[in-house]
Amino acid sequence: MTKEELMRRAVKLSADSVRNGGGPFGAVIARNGEIIAEGSNGVTIYNDPTAHAEVSVIRKACHQLHTFDLTGCEIYTSCEPCPMCLGAIYWAHLDKIYYANDRKDAAAIGFDDDFIYQEIELEPLHRKKPSEILLRSEAIKVFEQWTEKTDKTEY
Repeated sequence: MTKEELMRRAVKLSADSVRNGGGPFGAVIARNGEIIAEGSNGVTIYNDPTAHAEVSVIRKACHQLHTFDLTGCEIYTSCEPCPMCLGAIYWAHLDKIYYANDRKDAAAIGFDDDFIYQEIELEPLHRKKPSEILLRSEAIKVFEQWTEKTDKTEY
């Protein structure tokens, strides 16, 4: 399939999602023009704030390919990924992101991901959501165990 055909599929998935009670987002992961997995937004359907189209399709593609590394694959998503999805895309090692609508288009219909993008740039002390470090001296020991582990699977 061409890039345009793959994007049209992502857009169709977003339209289907709206008809089925989900959010207006769809995504496809492909390798060499062949669809590996596809998905749509299920936040309201599953009562899961992480059930974004991109996260859902990454999970499906990893399951389909029996790997956590999607190098060699590309994602086609109906909208510019939110910060959570962008992070998941980087963790999955997808080669390229194609998107149709951008974050300004999403903000215009009430999805203001730009707020989170702005928060990420701030030091934790200055973010709207309070956070604090707790029991670091205990938790750091696990990181030391990880560092010393010789048979770990790195990702």
